[in-house]
Amino acid sequence: MSKHKGSVGQRVKRFKRIAGWIVLTWLGVWLAGILLFSFLPVPFSAVMAERQIGAWLRGDFSYVAHSDWVGHDEISPWMGLAVIASEDQKFPTHWGFDVAAIESVLDNSDSRMRGASTLSQQTAKNLFLWDGRSWVRKGLEAGLTVGLETVWSKRRILTVYLNIAEFGPGVFGVEAASQRYFHKPASRLTAADAALLAAVLPNPIRYRAAAPSGYVRQRQQWILRQMRQLGGEGFLQRNRLD
Repeated sequence: MSKHKGSVGQRVKRFKRIAGWIVLTWLGVWLAGILLFSFLPVPFSAVMAERQIGAWLRGDFSYVAHSDWVGHDEISPWMGLAVIASEDQKFPTHWGFDVAAIESVLDNSDSRMRGASTLSQQTAKNLFLWDGRSWVRKGLEAGLTVGLETVWSKRRILTVYLNIAEFGPGVFGVEAASQRYFHKPASRLTAADAALLAAVLPNPIRYRAAAPSGYVRQRQQWILRQMRQLGGEGFLQRNRLD
């Protein structure tokens, strides 16, 4: 009996040791990613990889997750303003979390947390984690968000977000979206173009920039109004995001 207990105890210790190494490895990967991507282009994101692998597992070999990295100065300022206006108007001033929005979601007993997710949180999730809703993922997302806000500038977070956001099936990043839907580089996007792309972000699989529904058009107009109310490009200049 004692030998059996000793054997079980050794297996438990071995499992804990392996689990510990796995956790430390992932932490190391995430830390390295935060440091390296603070200045290096991001070749792909975790969500891009998830989408591509999922398509292969379904037998869909025609799906290709495509993105083209562009620097901040190669993106129309309207695009940054559009996503701030539509997704996270407190982005320049918060430290990664919109506490008021989170409290509102919790008070309404609503488990759908996207409405409370800042651009910083969405960047952390898209870059390092998987899609979907769970409190485990939200917890990891929170830790990674703190890392991004600590190491990266707001301008860098915005640049990476715009380069890895999903704008449609297989279309990741503003350059790929601009070329696909408007046949021009991201640097030449107009305010209306940017607002249309931002309008599909809540659900880029359901909402299509190529064939916008009435709802998407209404949301586009709402975003344009919000962009004007924020102060247009002057908003980006005042907050050093231009």
